[in-house]
Amino acid sequence: MAQQQSLDVLVIGAGSGGYIASIRAGQLGLKVACVEANPYADPKGEPRPGGTCLNVGCIPSKALLSSSEEFEKIQKHANAHGMRVAGATMDVPAMIARKDAIVTKMAQGIEYLFRKNKVAYLKGRATILGRAEGGFRVSISRSGSIEEVTARNLVIATGSLPRQLPGIEVDNVDVCDNAGALDLRSVPSRMAIIGAGVIGLELGSVWRRLGAQVTVVEALPQLLPMCDADVAREMLKLLMAQGMDFHFGARVTGLERASDGSLSLAYVEAQGTAHSVACDKLVVAVGRVPTTSGLGLETLGVKTTQRGFVDVDAQCRTSVDGVYAIGDVVRGPMLAHKAEDEGVMVMECIAGQAGHVNYDAIPSIIYTSPEVAWVGRTEQELKDAGIAYRTGKFPFTANGRALGNGDTSGFVKVLADQKTDAVLGVHIISTHASEMIGEATMAIEFKASAEDIGRISHAHPTLYEAMREASLAIGTGALNL
Repeated sequence: MAQQQSLDVLVIGAGSGGYIASIRAGQLGLKVACVEANPYADPKGEPRPGGTCLNVGCIPSKALLSSSEEFEKIQKHANAHGMRVAGATMDVPAMIARKDAIVTKMAQGIEYLFRKNKVAYLKGRATILGRAEGGFRVSISRSGSIEEVTARNLVIATGSLPRQLPGIEVDNVDVCDNAGALDLRSVPSRMAIIGAGVIGLELGSVWRRLGAQVTVVEALPQLLPMCDADVAREMLKLLMAQGMDFHFGARVTGLERASDGSLSLAYVEAQGTAHSVACDKLVVAVGRVPTTSGLGLETLGVKTTQRGFVDVDAQCRTSVDGVYAIGDVVRGPMLAHKAEDEGVMVMECIAGQAGHVNYDAIPSIIYTSPEVAWVGRTEQELKDAGIAYRTGKFPFTANGRALGNGDTSGFVKVLADQKTDAVLGVHIISTHASEMIGEATMAIEFKASAEDIGRISHAHPTLYEAMREASLAIGTGALNL
């Protein structure tokens, strides 16, 4: 067993939170190592950094969403621009190869950043052995060899795994989780998706654009309950108009495989009526669970919740001094940028600085077409909290850039405090909602008022002018509606 010199910090997990935390530690002059044992091997068969987000989540899904959107534009929207395109086809293996190349390039970029910031990248599985003088002992095992390190601080950044449904075994061939659904080599004729959350809608959008008949089965009675109700209603209407089929209040009861290889997903409606959906591929997208087993947290007495999350305070400190946890293994939304912010905060705290994350100003995005983005509170949340508010709304049908782009779907909705005019929430449906939500996030972070946004000059013609118009609608009124 090899012994490595003691570290200031050992980060367990090289996903979005872990690798950013490690880089920030290096910038702050801390002696840091980051250990990773994920199953997403690089071309040499080595564990690859980036976690779920880079390898089988955010980045590959956006690559496929972009490819499928370009294909649909050529098929369905080129004529409106005067382009005559006949016989366009999609080379799915080439699309997948493009996606894989992007992932590989970004993984190599992380390893470069590790070297640049003096982060030791350790490939193997970490197990906490116990306390050591002035810190903690951790073993790192790989291919039969075991290395032991000691660290004054530990950061748990092990992410999450897809939640499984009893009786439905994922093989990532015919029954897929997010990883399998991002690696199909042909377009299925019929795809069923269990779960109408972010993952289900994004993956469904990819394969629907490429020609699959997509049916979504959801246990809840409505689409996107975490979104503002106006947004959820509008998105359901838009997605159904695109051809996606939804069944809400549906409890999955089983899966059968026919002799020809096709699948039949059985479910029961809220009223008790039994139904089934025939499909060639099934995607299980019913959420994710924190990855905490096998780490040895119990060795140190680190507290976890009933749902398996590591219990932390506002600065991601666990119940054990010197042990922190960030990202999907702790409370809050499972978002890459939330994990990154927590990683930066933790390292600044370890370095003696005042690390901070404003959890009220973390944006959320769904990369469907159109996209959905929001930050802050919804109308339902404000009503439940008894906060008096005013609403301003502006549709993209009145936006010149949207008309020029040929997509006027959606709107911007701004919620502001009735007394102070402070922006409390912003909700956007638009083809570029992900790029517009930044202004709203900054407004909430710096406690701007709706009038502040309305008085800031917005370039014309742009989509984000709708943010100004919706803000003006709260006060003196929109100028272009």
